[in-house]
Amino acid sequence: MELYQGVNFFELPPHVYAIADNAYRMMCSELNNHLILISGESGAGKTEASKKILQYFAVTCPMTESLQTARDRLLLSNPVLEAFGNARTLRNDNSSRFGKYMDIQFDFKGIPVGGHIISYLIEKSRVVYQNQGERNFHIFYQLLEGGEEELLAYLGLERDPQLYKYLSQGHCAKESSINDKNDWKTVSNAFSVIDFTEDDLENLFGIIASVLHLGNVCFEENHQGRAAVPHTHEIEWIAKLLGVHSSVLLEALTHRKIEAKTEEVICPLTLELSVCARDAMAKAVYGRTFTWLVNKINSSLVNKDFTKKTVIGLLDIYGFEVFDKNGFEQFCINYCNEKLQQLLIERTLKAEQAEYEMEGIEWEPIQYFNNKIICDLVEERHKGIISILNEECTRPGPATDLSFLEKLEEKVGKHAHFQTRKLAGPKGRKRIGWMEFRLFHYAGEVTYCTKGFLEKNNDLLYRHLKEVLCRSKNSILKECFLVAELENRRRPPTVGTQFKNSLSSLLEILTSKEPSYIRCIKPNEKKEPSQFDDFLIRHQVKYLGLMEHLRVRRAGFAYRRKYEHFLQRYKSLCPDTWPHWHGPPAEGVERLIKYIGYKPEEYKLGRTKIFIRFPRTLFATEDAFEFSKHQLVARIQATYKGCLERRAYLKKRQAAIKLEAHWRGALARKEAKRRKWAVQIIRKFIAGFINRNKPLCPENEEFIVFVRKNYILNLRYHVPKSVLDKSWLMPPGILENASDLLRKMCMRNLVRKYCRGITAERKALMRQKVVTSEIFRGKKEGYAESLNQPFANSRIDEGDINPKVLQLISHEKIQYGIPVIKYDRKGFKARQRQLILTQRAAYVVELAKIKQKIEYSALKGVSTSSLSDGILVMHVSPEDNKQKGDAILQCEHVFEAVTKLVVLAKEENLVNVVQGSLQFYISPGKEGTIVFYTGPEEQIYKDKNGQLTVVSGWVWGPR
Repeated sequence: MELYQGVNFFELPPHVYAIADNAYRMMCSELNNHLILISGESGAGKTEASKKILQYFAVTCPMTESLQTARDRLLLSNPVLEAFGNARTLRNDNSSRFGKYMDIQFDFKGIPVGGHIISYLIEKSRVVYQNQGERNFHIFYQLLEGGEEELLAYLGLERDPQLYKYLSQGHCAKESSINDKNDWKTVSNAFSVIDFTEDDLENLFGIIASVLHLGNVCFEENHQGRAAVPHTHEIEWIAKLLGVHSSVLLEALTHRKIEAKTEEVICPLTLELSVCARDAMAKAVYGRTFTWLVNKINSSLVNKDFTKKTVIGLLDIYGFEVFDKNGFEQFCINYCNEKLQQLLIERTLKAEQAEYEMEGIEWEPIQYFNNKIICDLVEERHKGIISILNEECTRPGPATDLSFLEKLEEKVGKHAHFQTRKLAGPKGRKRIGWMEFRLFHYAGEVTYCTKGFLEKNNDLLYRHLKEVLCRSKNSILKECFLVAELENRRRPPTVGTQFKNSLSSLLEILTSKEPSYIRCIKPNEKKEPSQFDDFLIRHQVKYLGLMEHLRVRRAGFAYRRKYEHFLQRYKSLCPDTWPHWHGPPAEGVERLIKYIGYKPEEYKLGRTKIFIRFPRTLFATEDAFEFSKHQLVARIQATYKGCLERRAYLKKRQAAIKLEAHWRGALARKEAKRRKWAVQIIRKFIAGFINRNKPLCPENEEFIVFVRKNYILNLRYHVPKSVLDKSWLMPPGILENASDLLRKMCMRNLVRKYCRGITAERKALMRQKVVTSEIFRGKKEGYAESLNQPFANSRIDEGDINPKVLQLISHEKIQYGIPVIKYDRKGFKARQRQLILTQRAAYVVELAKIKQKIEYSALKGVSTSSLSDGILVMHVSPEDNKQKGDAILQCEHVFEAVTKLVVLAKEENLVNVVQGSLQFYISPGKEGTIVFYTGPEEQIYKDKNGQLTVVSGWVWGPR
């Protein structure tokens, strides 16, 4: 399939796929309807060829998920129709016993979207009788072989087909080449896809089973010579499956209702007539059920999109048949084949000659038509036989098959291709029976037995039986046998008339489409593979006229097309004809082929058409067109995309303008609404402001609420961050009390938060700050500046103290240390020392020596000046022999050092802040003086009077 897809028709060897692909591509390019006519003898492979074509379309056509079901239904309609319409014959194990024409519908994209099936002349007689070596329709055997046990029990059937008369007459119920069980699975799967409901299948199988039961109904002749049914077991099953009353059905099978002008008479039937009534009922039920089945499949294939479709038709109709015993069915089948052969000749050979003559083309092989070896067409002969048959069926009085044969000898006896035993010569009489006639068909001689011709052509069902079937509760039979039929008193048309009319409508369908042909050749009569019977094949080639067709095609022109169509398709290959040719089409085509470069021997120009002789010329033109088409498509796409973009741009622009207009209107309305709201609010607030000092009332309620809310919201950005921040947002008059309360709450919260964040160590330092405040606040300059300087645990790390000193005071824990300058008591010479405080004493340390130890119990007081200097004097008792005298020290952190000292000494009253001067103890009986005053720069020195003078720098600014 991939090999033949999209390939030019003559590029690859002949194949069914090549025919299908060519028809499909021509349909897509020219948008016209096509037909593939498959012909050949019975068993030559027509049905298989039609299935191959369907499979090719299913695989190669573009497909969408939504159309997958339509494709599957097209494919699976075949096994269902084959099961109900095909049977094994002596010439073919899967012979089509009905004609089938299928239209496959395609949309403009070339996607198969639906289909329609027309059936012709189902061979109903096979339901009740089969020749030796033949079988009934496949569905009966498939049901018995593959049906589930529950289904068979419900239908009252056994698996052995030999138990049923309608299946055992050919003595060929089992055939090794046919697998009924697998075929049943295929058909069951097809039923589910083709949209058959459970009720449909139940009623359908009920009808099939009822036909089998009907064949087993046996009749006996009673003592009055009337037909009777001794055993009603089968009648009960039929009544159950068809939904009728068993007693009514039994009466209809053994009696006939005759209607007079005003009366109805029930008369009993003879044994022979009852058998005929039984068989007529079986044939009528099966025939109409098959028609219902085709209609049901068509309803599942119908495409509900009513846009224009193109179709490809497939004609798979019964082939020419010659059996040992040929009856009415073979006569109709062969008549159909005669008509199709006639159509083929007229549309190929005769049409070829007529077309060349009409177009004024000189053509040498016209002699092939005049001397062709083709059998004479016998349409008039067939029409005459059918007319005589209808006359015999409808004329009053007794008519028999013998009288029909006599009428044929009278009316058609002079025809050269008609013979009977009476009309044949001495040699021919031996091969023709008394009830037979012979016709010379295009495919050979066929002898027909007239026995049963009248009965099969009449195909009458007694009115009594028709009434029973019209009242059936089976939904399928309700559709097949309408009550309206009982009201129609006119005689129904004969089978021959129906077939002739349907054949005429078929030919109208075929002639309305572009044809393609597949001629099937049967290789042998034994149904064996790879076996070729030369004589049989030569015979078929001869009567099919294939050699004449071949010679005509080789001598003629491979391609012909009207100027308008040719120019319309290939005009893009020439600048003069693209995009439009405004002159006569013939001149445009001539200009086009000259530009392409056709040689004179490659083409001929007729009156309305161009004829191209060689396929390679057409292929070269087609290849050039494909190349040009891609270029044109690219330009069309570019132009179309530009058009789409501009269209989209204009659409967006219009949408944007409309949106902008609406949005501006919305904004204007929103702004007007906002201004209106603002005016109302402002008016309310003005009234509220005017009445703000009044008690809460509707006039001032919103204003006061707003003022409160606004003040609270603004206050959150001005809340003090520490207890030292005294700022507060000024409140409006109506919120002064609330503001004071909030301020107090805030301050208390800050204090609480501050206190919770102080560690025990820091708390101790803070307490020392409190001691400092009690000692120095308002007494000594520089105190206020020291407030924001936190105390340290020590100003000297333990690593900065000499280890020897640490060893000397190891029995005491060092609480505080600070670098100091010690002034000698006599010469006031400054010396670098460390002041180390422990729990019990204060030590003045020089490197590795303790220069002075003052126990807290011996400390009499600590003196500092009121100025900003760092002098402190530790006073000791003069009577203490261990002490050398008071210690005069200077340190940077005097407030801290003094506070640490008095805290450790546990005597806050020891500190004395003096003004001007202070006295200190130098040695026993001797005192010194320290004088304090301010000056331009800080300095400490011994003055002329021998006093220690301490000068503090001036403090500028307001005091």
